[in-house]
Amino acid sequence: MNRPLLILTLLAATGLGACEQQPAVVAVPVAPAAAPGPAGPPGAPGDQGTQGATGNTGATGNTGDTGTTGDTGKTGDGTTVILNPPPPPPAETPPADQPPPKN
Repeated sequence: MNRPLLILTLLAATGLGACEQQPAVVAVPVAPAAAPGPAGPPGAPGDQGTQGATGNTGATGNTGDTGTTGDTGKTGDGTTVILNPPPPPPAETPPADQPPPKN
């Protein structure tokens, strides 16, 4: 008895589910928008803004390319000039009443 009842229930559910049903569409009336009125008078000017913060320092640039090699110098005439540097100035001696400075 259970099988015929089960089969009958499945057939009834399939038959009712196969019917096409159109969804109900309800048109909602749109309320008319109110038209804006004339513009009012302009407001008072605002206060002056404050000075902005100073920005960060940018990154250091890349090193430039090496320059080109200079031209070869002229050949000398055979005379050699040797310059001696001047002698260093004499060391300052402390006065007799003061001891020498400590290093």
